[in-house]
Amino acid sequence: MAKILKFPVPASKLGFKRVKKRASADDHPDQLPLFPQPTAQILHFLPAMSRFEQALLFDERGDPKAAELYRKAIEEGDCVADAYCNLGIIESKQGNTARAFDCFATSLKHSPRHLEAHYNLGNLYFEVNDFRLAQVHYEMAGEVDPSFANIHFNLALVQAINNDLAAAITALGKYQALVSETEARIADELMQNLKKSLAAAKNLRVGSK
Repeated sequence: MAKILKFPVPASKLGFKRVKKRASADDHPDQLPLFPQPTAQILHFLPAMSRFEQALLFDERGDPKAAELYRKAIEEGDCVADAYCNLGIIESKQGNTARAFDCFATSLKHSPRHLEAHYNLGNLYFEVNDFRLAQVHYEMAGEVDPSFANIHFNLALVQAINNDLAAAITALGKYQALVSETEARIADELMQNLKKSLAAAKNLRVGSK
């Protein structure tokens, strides 16, 4: 059956997620942070920062030196999975898709339940139109942290593309429940399109009997 769904402009997938410094990240690579890490006045403590923290600082400022620092962090064994993940984002933005895939996959080798690596790998598969594998990695990211709203939005998109409209409606509903009212309204048009497409698909099945 041909797809009936039409995506509104705001339905473009949500972008990559950079890893921020986690408390006890090296001791518990699968544990998510309970408290946000302070970022104010970070420049004053640059000499005492780890290599990964230095890379993250440059990365957040858009400095190309971040890639070199992430590679040094990997060589030094500092937050290796996180460094590979963030380096993968940089490679992807530079158009180095194969290198980005390798970075995210290597991040997962070091930490199989790495939230951002699964999510970003899902985004990368989405960009190369491999929606089946995109869905797999979004679903795995959702198992690690079901409270990360962007996962559910992007999952809804790939499920709709894969013609699983009922699942897409469920995923989009989870997204809307987790975000602000303003963000939830942005997804309203997509939700209505999904429901109309599902109803139309049901009518086609009934009419063909």
